[in-house]
Amino acid sequence: MEIDPRRLRFLLAVARAGGVLAAADELRVTPSAVSQQLARLEREVGRSLVRRTSTGTVLTEVGRDLADTAEEIERSLEAARVRLSEDDGDPSGTVRIGGFHSFLSVILLPALPGWRERFPRLRFEVVEDEEEDLVRRLRSGDLDAVVLELDAEESSRALPARVTEVPLLDEPWKVVVPAGTITSTESVDLARLGLPWLGVAPTAAGAQALRRVRRTSGSAVPTAHVYTETQTALAFVAAGEGAAIIPSLALRGITQAGVETLDAPGLGMRRIVLRRHEGRGVPRVVDVATTLIRDAASAFSFDAAP
Repeated sequence: MEIDPRRLRFLLAVARAGGVLAAADELRVTPSAVSQQLARLEREVGRSLVRRTSTGTVLTEVGRDLADTAEEIERSLEAARVRLSEDDGDPSGTVRIGGFHSFLSVILLPALPGWRERFPRLRFEVVEDEEEDLVRRLRSGDLDAVVLELDAEESSRALPARVTEVPLLDEPWKVVVPAGTITSTESVDLARLGLPWLGVAPTAAGAQALRRVRRTSGSAVPTAHVYTETQTALAFVAAGEGAAIIPSLALRGITQAGVETLDAPGLGMRRIVLRRHEGRGVPRVVDVATTLIRDAASAFSFDAAP
């Protein structure tokens, strides 16, 4: 078996964009060119990599494995580019990064001192904002890259031209309930909690996760209240007003009396991604920053003490 590694970027684009048409837009080629490269890659591998459905193109299990390998190759190449840039001289300039509270406070900001020491002429300008504003500022060029949250079960979104999406981290959703709701001998049955779900701001990834969990658990009880901040959700739960679905990272370092955090079947994962500009005219420091942020996310461990 001999695989042309240049074809892997087409498979990876389909995996990230969710279909041939969206991948073609991302790669700035025709859809037929993407299909041709996938067909040739399938002949080289000797296995089916994609499956056409009524709603688009999905990867087979072999296709997902090969796409994961393509991501590893991409990471290695980016790391090599960073090392070469160090040999050519320290990268210099300002990278403007937008993101949301839990990722910035737990992963990105603690890494800044080490980055400053490693790249003294590289400056990070960090902006915390709502997703809608972050996407708008990326599109307008006010930001070089943004870190966003998605429910991992959510369908892939079409990306604007010359914007690419880099996976950073998948983390488990947790269910938070008032203390004593579940005894130590009980398994967690989301359909029998006996509590309303707390409503979450509709633009948050938690809203998609909540809709999915309510649908799969058959919950017909209306949601109670609406929150945007994790600490507010925990206060609602402590007051006995309902249960909440919250990502693990958002609970990091937060304590609240009167609540319990549980795992339960069917909760799924929150996916954190980085979107950035690519192509001609994008400063080299954006490549360096992308690699640093992805390495920081990869190095994070939920088993480590907060």
